[in-house]
Amino acid sequence: MPVNRNALIRYKTIDTCLRNPYRRWTLENLIDACSDALYEYEGIDKGISRRTIQMDIQMMRSEKLGYNAPIVVYENKYYKYEDPNYSITNTPLSGQDLKVMSEAVEVLRQFKGFSYFSGMGDIVSRLEDHITSVKQKTVPVIDFEKNESLKGLNHLDVVYHAIINKQTLNLKYRSFKARSASNFIFYPYLLKEYRNRWFVYGTRKGVKVLFNLALDRIHNIEIAKNEPYRENTFFDPQTFFDDLVGVTKTINQKPHKVRFWVDAANAPYVETKPIHKSQILIEEREDKSMVFEIEVILNRELERELLGFGDFIKVLSPPSLAGFIKSRFKKAYNLYEDEIC
Repeated sequence: MPVNRNALIRYKTIDTCLRNPYRRWTLENLIDACSDALYEYEGIDKGISRRTIQMDIQMMRSEKLGYNAPIVVYENKYYKYEDPNYSITNTPLSGQDLKVMSEAVEVLRQFKGFSYFSGMGDIVSRLEDHITSVKQKTVPVIDFEKNESLKGLNHLDVVYHAIINKQTLNLKYRSFKARSASNFIFYPYLLKEYRNRWFVYGTRKGVKVLFNLALDRIHNIEIAKNEPYRENTFFDPQTFFDDLVGVTKTINQKPHKVRFWVDAANAPYVETKPIHKSQILIEEREDKSMVFEIEVILNRELERELLGFGDFIKVLSPPSLAGFIKSRFKKAYNLYEDEIC
């Protein structure tokens, strides 16, 4: 039975409400919550009838969608889940669900070679692995890098929809260097993930500078409904990261040619896993060591990447970067100097 997107939003909203044990939910409360959700996600402000929500509850209770939700009424007025641990998101996949998902994966696999779908490769692999593990009742055989304790992931949905719907945000944010958090109006343009941390690029009200804010440093976030949205005229998201390792870059910053030597033992690793897509092999020496060159922005992420190779890599140019790396290794050595016997 096909279910439209608005109905799914209502089901998920009702589910979220009934999972909250600290509030008593009347039918009117559920209507208001669903109306707010449809306005936030779809811009629909015409309201929802009592009959619609009553039919939604009946649908969630039934087997038609596989939910069988244990929704009960108590005190002739309030709704709740009889099982406090229940959620429609925990509903196991049916045989038909698995069949449809398997067919969808087979279709998606046909597009892996196209550049437009290049970012879907790991998504397809995740689906394939999940479907196989459910079918065979085995543990997954693919483990993707993740950080379950990472803060700020709860802000992802709000920021994503603000960008899609061109909505202004009111943020309370504290950078690592700031003594306290500050409040400001922010216009979001792009979400970026780097090494399991999420960042949002945008501008602040009254400041014509591009910012990238770490989601794990956001203390509070909400839609600034009375603030008009400022369109992105600052950068092109499709080309902005072409010369970048990491996320740190100012709008007018220019890339540099960075040349570095890699010892023989690690040269094959760097050759097969480039530090940046611009990487080219400049020289292969008799001892099998190699000299590479990349053209990138000089930032702290690049510095940390190079420092991570320790004594396997030597930066040859530019002199400013080579000098910085050298000074960092000297400081690191000094930390251990007194302890060396």
